[in-house]
Amino acid sequence: MELQALLARPIVLPSQPRAVALLLNELGSAQPSLRRLNQFFGTDPALAARLLQAANAPALGAERQICGIPEALALLGMGELRKLVQAAPLGASSRTVPGVNLQNFWRYSLNTAKLARSFAGLVHHNQMAAFTAGLLHGLGELVLHLADPDGMQAVDAQLAPLDPRRAKVERRQLGYCYGQVSAELAARWRLPDEVVDALRHHDAPFKNEAYEPLAGVLHLAAWRARAREAGLGERELAVSFPGEVGVTLGMDIDMVLQQDPFDWTAQPEY
Repeated sequence: MELQALLARPIVLPSQPRAVALLLNELGSAQPSLRRLNQFFGTDPALAARLLQAANAPALGAERQICGIPEALALLGMGELRKLVQAAPLGASSRTVPGVNLQNFWRYSLNTAKLARSFAGLVHHNQMAAFTAGLLHGLGELVLHLADPDGMQAVDAQLAPLDPRRAKVERRQLGYCYGQVSAELAARWRLPDEVVDALRHHDAPFKNEAYEPLAGVLHLAAWRARAREAGLGERELAVSFPGEVGVTLGMDIDMVLQQDPFDWTAQPEY
């Protein structure tokens, strides 16, 4: 299926029931805490995407300027936030997205966002944009499975959706990968160009004519989070480490591994 044909299909991205419940509870309080709202929106890729889409709407005058959840919360009123969360479809079933374990996906997305924010701090890049890119970059994988579940079975038969080599296999099979789908969505949501470009090029940062550091940051973060999901050992980490990207950013494998979040969300035993 061509990319534009894929994107033309109506897709509903599911949210975590827990995140929705926590947000509605906070928004129902007499004085909602912006800190807690930021925390809860920051755990759910689909909710964060809806929030940023609303904040970058032309009517608010900040189109393609709002790259982070805190900025978006400052623009939108509590009533608007409540309507946005109430309208969020829930990923309540294991079959909500065929071929994708949503619990794993949500955990992976949050871990990637935390890592990207940390790496961005080391290289003096925009940490808010890095967190957003990390949180949203995998949404294209959900779109691929929702729009063409039968077609994605052939890809899934080769590699799991969160395998570190996933983007290469999708490019070979489909002609594009989940990152490009995520980038097209972000562009349609009017997110800032730096976020869109990072999503589009993160799987292969040096194929972009003008190398974007945020794409490199996201590349390293996604590699580390996927390696964590795959349970890679020391030798496998050393062999698979994207050294070219690391050298460009001035980060070796030890620096990358030392930035692991102290509060990794719960991981399965390997």
